[in-house]
Amino acid sequence: MLLQRVADKEGLLCTITDRVDEELLGRAPLLKVIANYGVGYDNIDVEAATKRGIPVSNTPDVLTDATADIAMALILATARRLVEGDKRVREGQFRFWAPMHFLGSEVTGKTLGIVGLGRIGRAVARRARGFDMGILYHNRKRIEKMDEKAMGITFVSLQTLLTESDFVSLHVPLTEKTHHLIGPEELARMKSTAILINTSRGPVVDEKALIVAVQRGEIAGAGLDVYENEPTLAPGLVDLDNVVLLPHSGSAPLETRAAMARLAAENLLAGLRGQIPPNCVNSSFLD
Repeated sequence: MLLQRVADKEGLLCTITDRVDEELLGRAPLLKVIANYGVGYDNIDVEAATKRGIPVSNTPDVLTDATADIAMALILATARRLVEGDKRVREGQFRFWAPMHFLGSEVTGKTLGIVGLGRIGRAVARRARGFDMGILYHNRKRIEKMDEKAMGITFVSLQTLLTESDFVSLHVPLTEKTHHLIGPEELARMKSTAILINTSRGPVVDEKALIVAVQRGEIAGAGLDVYENEPTLAPGLVDLDNVVLLPHSGSAPLETRAAMARLAAENLLAGLRGQIPPNCVNSSFLD
C-alpha cells in the first residue's frame, strides 16, 4: 500500500512497521524528508536515504521514561509472577493461602545488568536504585568514572554481566552487531535463577534459543515487549508461563504517544521547509 502512494509525496511520516528501503525510495523521486514515529529507525535504510540527500528523523527523549517504566514493570511481573497469579485468580484456582504456594523471587537488593546505557538504560538504572539493586552495565563506550560513581553503576564485560546478574535488561539499538546479541551461548552464561528483559528490539534476542533456555531451566524466565518477527511469535513462546509477553507497549502511555506524534510532525514540517529536522539521525552525512 505504501509503495503505491509515495510517487508524488515530498514527506513521509512512518512507523516501525513501515519498511522504507531502496525499492520504496526508488518510487519516491520527490521525497524530501522521512520522519519516523519512534526512537528506533532500523525499519529505514538510512544509508540509501542519505545517498539521496534525504534527512531521516526519529522521536527520542519523549519515550525514555515510559519505556524505562515498562522495563521495571517486566522485572517485577516476572520476578513476582504477577501475570500467572492474575490468571490463577481469574480461573478460580486461588482457594487458600499457604507458605510455599506461588513463590517468586525478590527484586530488592538483587543485581541488575543493563546492556546499553543510552537514555533508556540510564533511566532504568535510576529506577533500579530505588529498589536498592546493584547495577552492572555494559556499553559500547564506557562512561566517565565520575558519572559511574554518581549513578551507582559498575562497568563490566558482557560476559561478566551475564554471569553475575539476576536480571538482564536490554537497551541497545538493532544493528548488524546487536542482531542476536543474546543467543545460546549468552543465555548459557546466565544464572539458572536469572530473568531476561527485552524492551529494545526483538531481533536482539535469538527467540528460539530463548525458548529452549527457558524450557530447560537454563534461566528462570523472561519479560518481553518486542519480538524477533513481530507480531509473529516463535512457536512455543506463548506456552511458557514464566515468560511475560506484552504487545510492544513500552511507549504506550497516551501522553507519550501524543508527544511522539508532535515531535514526528515537527521533524516532518522542518524537512518540507528544506531545513534539517530537529531530530535528524543522518545530519552529519548530508551536505
